[in-house]
Amino acid sequence: MRRISVQQTWLWLKDHYESVLYLGVVILLLLAIFKPQVQLKQEVHNYLLLADVSQSMNAEDVQLDGKNVSRIAYTRHLMRKVVESSPCGTYFSLGVFAAEDVALLFMPLETCANYDVIVDAIDHLEWRMSWRGNSRLSFGVKGAAKVFDSLNAPARLLFFTDGDEAPKVNAINKLDLSDLQIGENVVFVGVGKDQDVPIPRYNSNNQWIGYWSSDAKENSAGAVGVTYNDTSKDDPDPPVASAEYDRYLSKLDSEYLQELAKEINGQYIHGDDAPAFYRFVQKQKPAASFVTAYSLRWVYLVLALLLILASYWPYVRQWRRSKTA
Repeated sequence: MRRISVQQTWLWLKDHYESVLYLGVVILLLLAIFKPQVQLKQEVHNYLLLADVSQSMNAEDVQLDGKNVSRIAYTRHLMRKVVESSPCGTYFSLGVFAAEDVALLFMPLETCANYDVIVDAIDHLEWRMSWRGNSRLSFGVKGAAKVFDSLNAPARLLFFTDGDEAPKVNAINKLDLSDLQIGENVVFVGVGKDQDVPIPRYNSNNQWIGYWSSDAKENSAGAVGVTYNDTSKDDPDPPVASAEYDRYLSKLDSEYLQELAKEINGQYIHGDDAPAFYRFVQKQKPAASFVTAYSLRWVYLVLALLLILASYWPYVRQWRRSKTA
């Protein structure tokens, strides 16, 4: 059998270099179309977005586009921007907090493949999702720990809340969180301002009827309200404050959230619609290792472009020689 020498191979490639390069371009383009991804185990950002849906989150003391909006509306906006600013390969799950527990709405979903589902679920977060009155954040953190177990993967918890508890924490009702295992993965995101504002009250049809009265504590309404979603009380509507001085007031309790974060070895940040907040979220350490699809399409396309440019290199050399001759 005749052996082909290296020199003969080189001469053949030199005579047919354009055909070889274009064949390489075709192969790379086919790979970009039919094999754009490879499965790799890598560290990924896995976030559990948790929204406080208690009644105090309806207080309107934050602004979007120059207009006052409720804290829950602002929370939805921040959550959407977090999802939008996250690269493909980031995972999100969504939950709500009310009373003393947490409910998970969906398991971790990859951002780009499930963007519409994630954003649509965020857009539907509202106060009527709450199942019972009052709000105990320390119990909520305990509830989040149980949810973490169901995720089957470590996650970074972003807990969006105003920190307005009812009843307020004291030496008697304080919960011991010394055995909490997820503390370092918890980030409290404070929503609201540090000035007291009234809490709007709505009937079961989500129609504004006034403001919560100052006797809300006596009715166990507190930061959430036990009767706001009880249709039997809407005849014709639930009671509201009779005058401005009678309104139940609420504000962002950032001091309490910072104390709670310190107690569990977590973090606290004020939720600002600003680049610094979104950079803070993206700089969090990856919480989980998933087998994920890593896109190689851009690699194939760049290599194909380089091969196309390489096919013109002999003409460039010839042009340069003619210029120097």
